[in-house]
Amino acid sequence: MEKKKSIRVVAAIIQRDNYIFATQRGYGDFKDGWEFPGGKIEEGESPEHAIAREIKEELNADIIVGDLLITVEHDYPNFHLSMDCFWAELAPDSKMELLEHEAAKWLSIDEIDTVDWLPADIKVVEAIKEWK
Repeated sequence: MEKKKSIRVVAAIIQRDNYIFATQRGYGDFKDGWEFPGGKIEEGESPEHAIAREIKEELNADIIVGDLLITVEHDYPNFHLSMDCFWAELAPDSKMELLEHEAAKWLSIDEIDTVDWLPADIKVVEAIKEWK
């Protein structure tokens, strides 16, 4: 059996008050699915640096990276995903703008199940619920 390609990514669970920031993919195989923003870790980059860079690229925002909540291991049909998910908050005076996503929402814990999460992100949602 052929070994699947493994992709290592990071995601930010951006919180403000009692809300969590969710984004809707605007492109690719999983277009329209909801996810926590983030992206691939580049060679030689720490996960914390990667998430700060990705949020700057995707949302033109600066974040303060907090603790690791969970590392999700998920098998998609064509690849294996390893995703480090960090708590984060917007840096003071930082605003977000959608540069790559179709839509975004601030969701309370009570609303967190109202969007169609991508399969790997469902595991993050479960971890958030347990943590809260």
